[in-house]
Amino acid sequence: MNQIWNPEYETMGRDQLRELQWKRLQMTLRWAYANVPFYRTRWEAAGFAPPDLRSLEGVSRIPFTHKDDFRAAYPYGMFAVPLERVVRVHTSSGSAASPTVMGFTRGDLNTWAELCARVATAGGARSHDVAQITLGYGLPTGAFGLHAGLERLGATVIPASTGASKRQLLIMRDYSVSVLVASPSYALHLVDTADELGFDLSQLTLRTALLGAERWGEGTRGRVEGRLGLSAVDNYGVSEVLGPGLSFECPMKQGLHVNEDHFLVEVVDPGSGEVLPVGEEGELVFTSLTKEAVPVVRYRTGDLARLSAKACACGRTLVRHSRVTGRTDGMLKVRGVNIFPAQIERVLEEVEGTHPQFQIILDEKASLDQMEVRVAVKAEFFPDSMRSLLDFRRRLEGRLQEELGVRATVMLVEPASLPEDIAAQGQVVDRRDKS
Repeated sequence: MNQIWNPEYETMGRDQLRELQWKRLQMTLRWAYANVPFYRTRWEAAGFAPPDLRSLEGVSRIPFTHKDDFRAAYPYGMFAVPLERVVRVHTSSGSAASPTVMGFTRGDLNTWAELCARVATAGGARSHDVAQITLGYGLPTGAFGLHAGLERLGATVIPASTGASKRQLLIMRDYSVSVLVASPSYALHLVDTADELGFDLSQLTLRTALLGAERWGEGTRGRVEGRLGLSAVDNYGVSEVLGPGLSFECPMKQGLHVNEDHFLVEVVDPGSGEVLPVGEEGELVFTSLTKEAVPVVRYRTGDLARLSAKACACGRTLVRHSRVTGRTDGMLKVRGVNIFPAQIERVLEEVEGTHPQFQIILDEKASLDQMEVRVAVKAEFFPDSMRSLLDFRRRLEGRLQEELGVRATVMLVEPASLPEDIAAQGQVVDRRDKS
């Protein structure tokens, strides 16, 4: 059954919505210009000031913001409010030396809960539901947005966090869980775990799954829905912009509605940066319209998708974007963590004896992502005993886990073998099933 959390904004007429966006955009630009030196300096260098903007269509005049801008501003350089007003800090996933840092005022947290209540409601969650969250609780935004959104709509929330799959299944059964919040790969892993344990999934009372944090497709949806006996819907977020709550699927499952009263969305050509017409695939770009602590203006997400302005049968007037089809920057998602090949390159540069060439192999085991890094070792440094070989590999695996925030298995190879493999297969070989 379709239900809308906030009909006033989710079904607002398009002309009225554009007027609201224009009003909020002007306020955001003035706020960012006055309180964030980064924006003031960047815009002045480009010959732009907030009063210069005359319409929403002119937003393309404003310079883009990139992930590296957040990293260069580490930790508080993108904040528009003093720390006394910041009640929560989150960072991007992974373990980069300078993660991107997001702050939230009380008003920001209230908005986040509101938007995630929309996500949960569109996905089928109701006030009488028991929701089990299997995303991680930590510095990344992960579980926190949907936790707040589910509480906002009145559901009972179980913050189970990650891991302990057998215990997760028992919680689902014993506590009569009806809503599962998870990554799609972990939902499949729970199915595999149930099969291994002989756990009868028909005992569960699941009705809906709110899945996000990684890319997935209709094949995965079919397997999750078929085995768990529920409806699985997608939701999308970007840490630097908000986290979960940017956009969400409705019961129609024909694209993700953008919360346009709080965000302006564009699709641009990844190369030229030119704004593309609705319907053409390009890079998603978001501008926040109501954020207080960290306003975000024309942030390039690196995610590829297309917009649709067609009317949706659910009744929402919010524009939709397709599911993400790929990345522009080589970023990989491994167990919900953002991984960049450049991070591995930095580690190898620090380790004496390793060759600069490497290859990443991504696969699945029990529906969970597995990462192998094939590392070339210079002949003169190749360990001459099995014990030394294992010690060297363990040290390298430990250093990679520190940098990446996720475990990687290292395979040591001779330098001569890698160039041919990379030429034939590419630096990244992704064997995961993302259908």
